[in-house]
Amino acid sequence: MLNALIERGAFRTTVSAPRRRGRLHVMPTTVGLEEAVGPGYSFDGRKRGPLPFAVLQHTISGCGRLRFGRQFHRVAPGQTMLVTIPHTHRYWLEAGETWSFFWIGLTGQEALRLLYAIQSAAGPVLTLDHATIDRLAGFCLELGDRAADRDAVGSLSAIAYAVLMCLVDDVLGRHHAIRAEANSDDVERVCRHVRTNLDQPLNVSDLAAVAGYSRAHFSRLFAAETGLAPAEFICRERMRLASRLLANASLSVKDISSACGYADPNYFAKAFRKHFETSPTEFRAAASRSDDAARPVLHPNRQD
Repeated sequence: MLNALIERGAFRTTVSAPRRRGRLHVMPTTVGLEEAVGPGYSFDGRKRGPLPFAVLQHTISGCGRLRFGRQFHRVAPGQTMLVTIPHTHRYWLEAGETWSFFWIGLTGQEALRLLYAIQSAAGPVLTLDHATIDRLAGFCLELGDRAADRDAVGSLSAIAYAVLMCLVDDVLGRHHAIRAEANSDDVERVCRHVRTNLDQPLNVSDLAAVAGYSRAHFSRLFAAETGLAPAEFICRERMRLASRLLANASLSVKDISSACGYADPNYFAKAFRKHFETSPTEFRAAASRSDDAARPVLHPNRQD
């Protein structure tokens, strides 16, 4: 399948799925085959897109440069780069360098949970079996052919899930377990701490101390267990609390902002809109209309 993919020639395709794609457990985002040249090719993992996603990129020829945290890697032919976004990494080329590769982009909570686990077990540069690479090339071809079919969301998700299981069998099968060292009790303790302290400042270093790990190690473990970075989990829990509190008409938006850990109501409103795609005031009004519609009609003269 790798030869068939190479014969097809260079292409780049965005998966044209409905907006609910980000809410599915596993979904492809982009696929393609490319030969990058020179310093014009550069991607910073801290500056790419509003939603978390991952890139699986296999080197056919040439070599890419990857700065991953404080580590430097050369992604050579036969090796596969796995990076999650957002993250402190950069991959690029210098003048005169080329990098030929195919890639598959993935998103969704389950996809990120498993990919974090794979990355934690084997690092950001994988050495996969030839059979695995061939299967991934086949999935890349299939996704490229079907990416524009908006009625095939389920099928596209199934292919993306097959990509994940292919990696799980190859990488995690050789590393015994998905983050065997991860202590789910420690992560759950942190989750409880977050939910009971949403009105207080919460930062990753403090949460790492609650779990008993270093900041970097805790972040990897937490992401592997939950599929979310710690900061994303905190934001999600604060937004869930805000949505519940907005049902209470006696609380002002300023009060709710403070109860959810936001000192600035304007910043709270901005975060709320980003999460729910509506303002707190609009959300409250819509919830009130729904409650009115669900309330039974009272008949004064009726005797039950």
